[in-house]
Amino acid sequence: MAAPPPNPVPVAYRGVSPSVPDWLNKGDNAWQMISATLVGLQSVPGLVILYGSIVKKKWAVNSAFMAFYAFAAVVICWVVWAYKMSFGDKLLPFWGKAGPALGQKFLIKQAALPETTQFYDNGDVETAMATPLYPMASMVWFQCVFAAITLILLAGSVLGRMNFKAWMAFVPLWLTFSYTVGAFSLWGGGFLFHWGVMDYSGGYVIHLSSGIAGLTTAFWVGPRSSNDRERFPPNNVLLMLAGAGLLWMGWAGFNGGDPYTANIDSSMAVLNTNICAATSLLVWTWLDVIFFKKPSVIGAVQGMITGLVCITPGAGLVQGWAAIIMGILSGSVPWFTMMIVHKRWTLLQKIDDTLGVFHTHAVAGLLGGVLTGLFAEPELCALFLAVTNSRGGVYGGSGGIQILKQLAGGAFIIGWNVVVTSIICVVINLVIPLRMSEEQLLIGDDAVHGEEAYALWGDGEKYDATKHGDITEHNMETRTSTGATQVM
Repeated sequence: MAAPPPNPVPVAYRGVSPSVPDWLNKGDNAWQMISATLVGLQSVPGLVILYGSIVKKKWAVNSAFMAFYAFAAVVICWVVWAYKMSFGDKLLPFWGKAGPALGQKFLIKQAALPETTQFYDNGDVETAMATPLYPMASMVWFQCVFAAITLILLAGSVLGRMNFKAWMAFVPLWLTFSYTVGAFSLWGGGFLFHWGVMDYSGGYVIHLSSGIAGLTTAFWVGPRSSNDRERFPPNNVLLMLAGAGLLWMGWAGFNGGDPYTANIDSSMAVLNTNICAATSLLVWTWLDVIFFKKPSVIGAVQGMITGLVCITPGAGLVQGWAAIIMGILSGSVPWFTMMIVHKRWTLLQKIDDTLGVFHTHAVAGLLGGVLTGLFAEPELCALFLAVTNSRGGVYGGSGGIQILKQLAGGAFIIGWNVVVTSIICVVINLVIPLRMSEEQLLIGDDAVHGEEAYALWGDGEKYDATKHGDITEHNMETRTSTGATQVM
């Protein structure tokens, strides 16, 4: 008998094996791991580079290290207890039961979010539980990098004065008592998920929460030194742009990975993300030219960020023309709150939000959530949302109610973060000072870490302001701040 012809299909793609179970879709799994890597690159090295470059030279190491440390700390906390608080079995309507995501039996089984089954009022199943076609390990890691970037974005509000030891305590506490609540409520099958609040990829869970929590933390930590507040120039604009570029390109994983599959909705989300970001950057730059006569590079970065943030809650739910409108508004509304409202509102003047995270993330995130409630297209909603017949306000029907749902969901995230973040800060301050000492505030990286970003003077030399231009011996005791205030 003649031998059977050789099988042209590679072994890895034949049938079922222990490492290739019948439920595994290799394309979905590959895209999910790539998306997670892209989101991770937004933080390390993206925001590490951005933070280390956008701040004053003496804070470059400290700012970059706050981001670097937070990423590592979140990874460990996430797999030990926080993942299941966000995506596990329900403990409360807004919180999951804590537990480890470390065991082989859990991580190699098919991914599933147990509380996402959507029911009609009569008890019939409206939408089945989310069960992506890849292992739990891919889901755990994908959601981990989202949690990590949220803490790093929050850090932008307190750069240049928060005690690093206090930050080390803050990261696991805020992840546990704030982030997990928003994630479970809106994504993991909590009450906002089942009510139909739309947050495609984190406009509320990540950006609104980090912006509000950042502003709250900045209030409790207190402002930078007066000299830093008066003049806080970037130490490396070109590297700042490199970090911003990693953030922009990494957003393809941010929004493109959230359908949990490499499908047509994922493609729509990636395209809309870039449309909105580009529009927002252009609008912000135009406004700078019109009102301040100069195109600002920092302004362009801020406009890029607000566009990315604004489209995030609706990336796969709106049409391209709506993404342009969202970009126009995300390039102008946060610009107005940062450049006009901030300078006239006494409360915002008192709170020192170093990088303006409140404007770029809280304002832009809430704006995006409301606009999603306005522009969400019914056919695109059906591709992603568990609540059937969802639609935005411009499409009639239940669309008007959707806008109210978006506002209510945003109010919950704002309220929870103000209260819980305040409690965390007060508790930490009882044990560890939230703010650096006056000596550390004066010297910067060399005093805090014993390290400096650039070897511009002798190795191991303590920072001496009389040698480096901040103050002279003549006015050391009675120095005055100079330079224009720069709102980041």
